[in-house]
Amino acid sequence: MKRIILGKTGIETPQNAFGALPIQRVSDEEAVKILRSAYEGGMTYFDTARYYSDSEHKLGLAFEGMRDKIFIATKTGATTAEGFNKDLETSLRELKTDYIDIYQFHNPAFCPRPGDESGIYDAMLKAKEEGKVRHIGITNHRLAVANEAVDSGLYETLQFPFSYLADAKDIALVEKCRATDMGFIAMKALSGGLITDSKAAFAYIAQYDNVLPIWGIQKESELDEWLSYMDNPPVMTDDIQAFIDKEVTELSGEFCRGCGYCMPCPVGIEINNCARMSLMLRRAPSSAWLNETWQNNMAQIKNCLHCNSCKSKCPYGLDTPTLLEKNLADYKKVLAGEVKV
Repeated sequence: MKRIILGKTGIETPQNAFGALPIQRVSDEEAVKILRSAYEGGMTYFDTARYYSDSEHKLGLAFEGMRDKIFIATKTGATTAEGFNKDLETSLRELKTDYIDIYQFHNPAFCPRPGDESGIYDAMLKAKEEGKVRHIGITNHRLAVANEAVDSGLYETLQFPFSYLADAKDIALVEKCRATDMGFIAMKALSGGLITDSKAAFAYIAQYDNVLPIWGIQKESELDEWLSYMDNPPVMTDDIQAFIDKEVTELSGEFCRGCGYCMPCPVGIEINNCARMSLMLRRAPSSAWLNETWQNNMAQIKNCLHCNSCKSKCPYGLDTPTLLEKNLADYKKVLAGEVKV
């Protein structure tokens, strides 16, 4: 397994990291078992966030007493210095630690800077001076904000969506991080579930020796799959490249990544799943998508107010209301048997 260094942080870790968002969906006992198995299998970098309900709590349970053996990255969505400090203290308490390896601003709509109105970057600097934060990072889904963060020189890491569906602008961002010695952490490496071939996903990212992918894991079977690559990591082959080329063609154009930043919807539409239902029916076929619950969820689209709140918040600039209508029309055809999946 290739080991990489996250830019100027100096953090060295296998190019195979644990995304701890999904463990909020399992019990404490199961989460601890999965997390400890990940460490024992060779993973040393664990990513969580204050927003991920009890994910930090579960990491704290799993790694208490062995803090120096792992790297923990977490995030704050605070928009004020007061909120930042509250989040930081909560994270430290939940993680059962007195420092965070990489503390990240969680998808801000702007690039926080020293002296700005929010005061959150100044609060971050103070936390670093106090030893509570070792490295300053930022996560984002907006290409403009991500580029500004890299250009600013204020951050040591950037976490950004990156997978074999990346376009030229995304790849240029990775290369800019390399040129500026800024660590690049790849989220959405499976594009929110649209990518279903882990070997192809891994082999693509492994071509970039400055990129650390974090894989969202909540089941032992998922963990086993990623850990199997520790000793036998997939590499790019002609067959895998041909498969990726086909995938890119199929998924070119506008599609919902399922990030959820459009939420909540004022009429209760589950936008981040409903807006990509057509793709999920075809790429992850399951009768569960057609059950009564999901039929009711999809029917909510008819109540859309066309307020365009979701459209204005979409980091990918999608026309979300139109995308919802198209997915509902397709869903009805599938239910009626007019389209086979």
